[in-house]
Amino acid sequence: MSRVQLALRVSDLEGSIAFYSKLFGTEPAKRRPGYANFAIEEPPLKLVLLEGDPDQATALDHLGVEVFDGAQVTAATDRLTEAGLITLTENDTSCCYAVQDKVWVRGPGDERWEVYVVKGDSDQYGTSAQTPPAADDESTCCATTSRS
Repeated sequence: MSRVQLALRVSDLEGSIAFYSKLFGTEPAKRRPGYANFAIEEPPLKLVLLEGDPDQATALDHLGVEVFDGAQVTAATDRLTEAGLITLTENDTSCCYAVQDKVWVRGPGDERWEVYVVKGDSDQYGTSAQTPPAADDESTCCATTSRS
Protein backbone atom coordinates (compact mmCIF):
# COMPACT_ATOMS: atom_id res chain seq x y z
CA MET A 1 0.00 0.00 0.00
CA SER A 2 1.17 3.52 -0.69
CA ARG A 3 -0.16 7.03 -1.18
CA VAL A 4 0.89 10.03 -3.21
CA GLN A 5 2.45 12.97 -1.39
CA LEU A 6 1.97 16.57 -2.46
CA ALA A 7 4.17 19.13 -0.67
CA LEU A 8 3.10 22.75 -1.07
CA ARG A 9 4.99 25.86 0.03
CA VAL A 10 2.35 28.27 1.34
CA SER A 11 2.55 31.89 2.50
CA ASP A 12 -0.32 31.59 5.01
CA LEU A 13 0.17 28.36 6.92
CA GLU A 14 -2.77 28.84 9.31
CA GLY A 15 -5.14 29.83 6.49
CA SER A 16 -3.97 26.85 4.43
CA ILE A 17 -4.48 24.47 7.36
CA ALA A 18 -8.02 25.80 7.79
CA PHE A 19 -8.75 25.48 4.05
CA TYR A 20 -7.40 21.94 3.64
CA SER A 21 -9.09 20.81 6.88
CA LYS A 22 -12.39 21.87 5.34
CA LEU A 23 -11.59 20.51 1.87
CA PHE A 24 -10.64 17.03 3.08
CA GLY A 25 -12.79 16.94 6.24
CA THR A 26 -9.91 16.15 8.56
CA GLU A 27 -7.41 17.90 10.82
CA PRO A 28 -3.62 17.73 10.34
CA ALA A 29 -1.93 14.52 11.44
CA LYS A 30 1.14 16.54 12.49
CA ARG A 31 1.73 20.23 13.24
CA ARG A 32 5.05 21.85 14.04
CA PRO A 33 6.40 25.40 13.64
CA GLY A 34 6.13 26.28 9.95
CA TYR A 35 4.86 22.80 9.04
CA ALA A 36 1.73 20.67 8.89
CA ASN A 37 0.80 17.41 7.21
CA PHE A 38 -2.46 15.64 6.53
CA ALA A 39 -2.73 11.86 6.22
CA ILE A 40 -5.86 11.70 4.09
CA GLU A 41 -7.51 8.31 3.70
CA GLU A 42 -9.82 9.09 0.79
CA PRO A 43 -8.37 9.82 -1.65
CA PRO A 44 -5.13 8.31 -0.32
CA LEU A 45 -2.95 11.41 -0.07
CA LYS A 46 -0.22 12.81 2.16
CA LEU A 47 -0.59 16.60 1.93
CA VAL A 48 2.38 18.50 3.34
CA LEU A 49 2.28 22.25 3.94
CA LEU A 50 5.61 24.08 4.29
CA GLU A 51 5.60 27.70 5.39
CA GLY A 52 7.03 29.92 2.66
CA ASP A 53 7.67 33.61 2.27
CA PRO A 54 4.82 36.01 3.10
CA ASP A 55 2.77 37.33 0.18
CA GLN A 56 4.01 34.65 -2.22
CA ALA A 57 1.65 32.43 -4.18
CA THR A 58 1.45 28.79 -3.16
CA ALA A 59 4.02 26.76 -5.07
CA LEU A 60 4.76 23.09 -5.55
CA ASP A 61 7.75 22.14 -3.39
CA HIS A 62 8.07 18.44 -4.24
CA LEU A 63 6.09 15.28 -4.89
CA GLY A 64 6.39 11.87 -3.34
CA VAL A 65 5.10 8.41 -2.77
CA GLU A 66 4.82 7.37 0.86
CA VAL A 67 5.31 3.63 1.34
CA PHE A 68 4.95 1.72 4.54
CA ASP A 69 8.14 -0.32 4.87
CA GLY A 70 11.82 -0.02 4.02
CA ALA A 71 11.73 -2.94 1.60
CA GLN A 72 9.45 -0.87 -0.64
CA VAL A 73 12.00 1.98 -0.67
CA THR A 74 14.76 -0.48 -1.57
CA ALA A 75 12.61 -2.00 -4.33
CA ALA A 76 11.83 1.48 -5.70
CA THR A 77 15.53 2.39 -5.64
CA ASP A 78 16.44 -0.75 -7.55
CA ARG A 79 13.61 -0.29 -10.07
CA LEU A 80 14.41 3.39 -10.70
CA THR A 81 18.15 2.75 -11.04
CA GLU A 82 17.56 -0.18 -13.40
CA ALA A 83 15.28 2.10 -15.46
CA GLY A 84 18.25 4.43 -15.97
CA LEU A 85 17.15 7.25 -13.67
CA ILE A 86 19.65 9.12 -11.52
CA THR A 87 18.83 8.43 -7.87
CA LEU A 88 19.86 9.85 -4.52
CA THR A 89 19.32 7.58 -1.53
CA GLU A 90 19.04 8.88 2.04
CA ASN A 91 18.75 6.55 5.01
CA ASP A 92 17.89 7.49 8.60
CA THR A 93 17.55 11.13 7.58
CA SER A 94 15.57 13.66 9.61
CA CYS A 95 13.08 15.33 7.28
CA CYS A 96 9.73 17.01 7.89
CA TYR A 97 9.83 16.17 11.61
CA ALA A 98 10.26 12.46 10.88
CA VAL A 99 13.08 9.93 10.54
CA GLN A 100 12.91 8.52 7.01
CA ASP A 101 14.59 6.32 4.45
CA LYS A 102 14.06 7.61 0.92
CA VAL A 103 15.16 7.75 -2.66
CA TRP A 104 14.94 10.90 -4.81
CA VAL A 105 14.63 11.28 -8.58
CA ARG A 106 13.93 14.27 -10.82
CA GLY A 107 11.36 14.35 -13.59
CA PRO A 108 11.97 15.79 -17.05
CA GLY A 109 10.76 19.22 -15.90
CA ASP A 110 13.18 19.11 -12.92
CA GLU A 111 10.33 18.28 -10.53
CA ARG A 112 11.53 16.48 -7.41
CA TRP A 113 9.98 13.11 -6.48
CA GLU A 114 10.74 11.03 -3.41
CA VAL A 115 9.74 7.49 -2.46
CA TYR A 116 9.98 7.30 1.31
CA VAL A 117 9.05 5.48 4.49
CA VAL A 118 8.54 7.20 7.85
CA LYS A 119 10.46 5.23 10.48
CA GLY A 120 9.70 7.43 13.48
CA ASP A 121 9.03 10.92 14.77
CA SER A 122 11.68 13.65 15.06
CA ASP A 123 11.74 17.00 16.82
CA GLN A 124 13.82 18.50 13.98
CA TYR A 125 12.50 19.73 10.63
CA GLY A 126 15.57 18.43 8.83
CA THR A 127 19.10 17.21 9.25
CA SER A 128 20.62 20.60 8.49
CA ALA A 129 17.85 22.96 9.59
CA GLN A 130 15.67 23.47 12.66
CA THR A 131 12.99 25.43 10.78
CA PRO A 132 11.54 25.09 7.29
CA PRO A 133 13.82 26.58 4.63
CA ALA A 134 13.10 29.16 2.01
CA ALA A 135 11.79 27.69 -1.24
CA ASP A 136 15.16 28.10 -2.96
CA ASP A 137 17.25 26.71 -0.07
CA GLU A 138 18.79 23.53 -1.45
CA SER A 139 20.61 22.61 1.78
CA THR A 140 17.77 20.95 3.66
CA CYS A 141 15.93 17.69 3.93
CA CYS A 142 13.47 18.27 1.13
CA ALA A 143 16.07 19.47 -1.34
CA THR A 144 18.00 17.31 -3.72
CA THR A 145 20.99 19.02 -5.26
CA SER A 146 23.58 16.25 -5.41
CA ARG A 147 22.51 13.18 -7.29
CA SER A 148 24.42 9.98 -7.97
